This record gives sequence, structure tokens and C-alpha cells, in this order.
Amino acid sequence: MKKTKVRCLQALLFIAAAVGLDQWTKILAVRHLYGSDPFVLIPGVLELRYLENRGAAFGMLQQQQVLFAVLTVVVLSGIVFLYLFRVPDTSRFLPLNLVLISLAGGAIGNFIDRLRQGYVVDFIYFRLIDFPIFNVADCFVSVAAVFLFVLILFFYKEEDLKGIL
Repeated sequence: MKKTKVRCLQALLFIAAAVGLDQWTKILAVRHLYGSDPFVLIPGVLELRYLENRGAAFGMLQQQQVLFAVLTVVVLSGIVFLYLFRVPDTSRFLPLNLVLISLAGGAIGNFIDRLRQGYVVDFIYFRLIDFPIFNVADCFVSVAAVFLFVLILFFYKEEDLKGIL
């Protein structure tokens, strides 16, 4: 029981740090980028520019805040269930546990914006590839999703995942 409490506390601290970093960078974006020209970090490659995203990834599903709220609660519930009851607390499954925690941190970061403001603050723009503007929470979700894909394809065997799914 004590091991489970420590594991949960560690997860909550990581999630709180991820959400804190996300929210702090969004506050800075609002304070320094709102109503301003983009701040160029690397000319032609990377810049910071303010955007209020009322949709999902790539601006899809504009003005669907109730749908996003429901989906976020469902996804977070699934993550909590997997983390607490399905994914073993062993070194073999540490990468999967970190992926789940990162997904939760990113989802909560954007969920806070949607509930509080009705939109998500985005501000990181890769001009070089004309990638959609994103934020730190999006980074947590995207990187975790890529790692999840890699783990499922190359690291875990079918029998590893059978007991989890």
C-alpha cells in the first residue's frame, strides 16, 4: 500500500510540474505576445506568436468546448484507470507509466484553459515547416503519443500488453 501511495504522489508531482510549466508559459505568452508582433527566436525557423485556439489540434472542431471537456474527462479517467489498476509498477513498464503521466499533464494543461477561458493559448510556431502554432501542453501530449507508438511497435511484446488492455 505504501508503494502505491508513493507511486501516486510521484505521478501527481510530475503532472503538477507539467501543468505548472504549461500554465506559466501561457501566462508569459499572454503578457508578452498578446497584441504584439511575433518574437523571432531563429529567423525563418522558430518564433513565438500569440494565438487563441478555440478548436483542437490544427484548429479542428472550433467552438466545441463541451465535446473537448467530455473527451478530456474520459481520456483522463482511462489514464488513471490504466495507471492505477492495469499497468504494472515494474521497471519494464516505467516508460509506459511515464507516457501516461505525460499525457495526463498535457491534457490537464489545455483543459484548464478551455474551462477558464473557452480557448487554449498557443504560442510556439515552427515557421520553417509552417507547423500549426502549439504550446507546452501540446508538446507533452505529442511527445507522449509518439513514445507510446514506439513502445507499442518496438518495445513491448503482445503478451506484455495483453494483461493491460
